[in-house]
Amino acid sequence: MSGREVKECFVGVAGANIEGINSRGVVAVTGKGREITQGDVDRVIEAARAVVIPMDREVLHVIPQTFIVDDQKGIRNPLDMIGVRLEAEVHIITGSVTTAQNLVKCVNRAGFKVERLVLQSLAAARATLTADEKELGCLLVDLGAGTTNLLVYADGAPYFTSVIPIGGSQVTNDLSIMLSVPMDAAERLKRESASAWLPGVDPEETVIVPGVGGRPPAEASRRKLCTIAQPRMEEIFRMSRERVEKMGHWRHIKGGVVLTGGGALMQGAAELAQELFELPVRVGNPITVGGLVDEYRSPIYATGVGLVLLGAEAVAPERRPETSRPEKAKAPGLGRIFDWLKNGLF
Repeated sequence: MSGREVKECFVGVAGANIEGINSRGVVAVTGKGREITQGDVDRVIEAARAVVIPMDREVLHVIPQTFIVDDQKGIRNPLDMIGVRLEAEVHIITGSVTTAQNLVKCVNRAGFKVERLVLQSLAAARATLTADEKELGCLLVDLGAGTTNLLVYADGAPYFTSVIPIGGSQVTNDLSIMLSVPMDAAERLKRESASAWLPGVDPEETVIVPGVGGRPPAEASRRKLCTIAQPRMEEIFRMSRERVEKMGHWRHIKGGVVLTGGGALMQGAAELAQELFELPVRVGNPITVGGLVDEYRSPIYATGVGLVLLGAEAVAPERRPETSRPEKAKAPGLGRIFDWLKNGLF
């Protein structure tokens, strides 16, 4: 729709092979007058990154959580501070080397170059979470087809990453088996008629279940679809809570739970999640982006919009709202326009 030819792309990666760990690094400040420089910050992050991981895994992200200067905790940006010792707490996300290589190979065969691999839940968080939610602490539940990705934010940074190997396709499979219909028909019934919240379904409401092998379509109660879909959604949410509680991060979640991904569109998903999590729950739609039509403001496209935003920030860091200044942002922007005109015309 933009009329531009795409050659490179930022690719989302997810799956049961993703793992997140927290690490800490310590270095001595070596700058003039013990003033912390960018070099010191880079060294302490590199020191925190030096953790032992298996040969078949690779580091995807190293995200700083907080810095400590001479036992003074809770520092977001230590640049230009005076200190002797600098510590950094970081969140390291790792993934399978072979899975990443296969993904890159698929994208290359499609005719594109992979600029960077990005964890999908990080991209979805960029598109759906507000700054207040990240500060207070929140849980992002990305309900995909085959997996459910979890991401816990606290004090503005990610602290826990996990993947549950159950997703929306399991709900479709349950409907297919229990109603004796093909998977495509079960998927349509899940999207149009199924609900994850039994109290919200009218007992008198019915749906048409398509027949198979020449059998005529049959009528079924909508509550029956709910009794099939709700237990599986309950299982996903219970496993999500248990996974976070087991690692001791539930106490960080004060800003509520955000559901995103295609599974978040199921009717009653937010109500069921609110009952099981015992926290405020909302469905996370992507933030408004200039030029983005309303049809794509859906949880289904949260990861895609987040990848675009993260890619834009990586290509043009000065455009970030928290770091850019209007008077300095004009020149680089004009330069890119001139470069684009020059390349397009000559």
